[in-house]
Amino acid sequence: MKKVQLNYFLSLVVVLILGILSRKISGIPLFIGDMLYAILIYFGCRFLFTNYNKSTSLLLALLFCFGIEFFQLVQMDWLITIRKTTLGRYILGQGFLWTDLLCYLIGALIAYYIDLFLSSRINQMNN
Repeated sequence: MKKVQLNYFLSLVVVLILGILSRKISGIPLFIGDMLYAILIYFGCRFLFTNYNKSTSLLLALLFCFGIEFFQLVQMDWLITIRKTTLGRYILGQGFLWTDLLCYLIGALIAYYIDLFLSSRINQMNN
C-alpha cells in the first residue's frame, strides 16, 4: 500500500469511528453524522481510486451519497428488513430527507478542501 493510500485509509477509519460515535452519543445533532458519512465516502473514494483527481473523487462521493439517499425512497420488504439492522441503517439510512442532501454536499466539500489543504502542505514540505 502506498503512503498516500495509507493516509486516506487512516482518515477513513478515523471518520468511521467519529461517525459511529456521533450516532451513539446523545446531544450530537444528526446532521453531523450525515456530514461525516459524506466525508467517509470521499476518503473511501480517494483510498480506492488514488489515480483519480480530487474533483473526480468529490463527484463520485456526491453521486454515491445522493444515490443512497434517493434509494431510501424504495420501500421493498426485503430492503426495509436490511435497513432495520444496525449495519443496514448505517449504510442505507432509513428515510429520505432533502436536508440530508445538503449535509452530504457540505461534508464532501469539507473533505475535499481538507484534502486540498493537506496535499498543498505536504507538497510545500517536500520542496
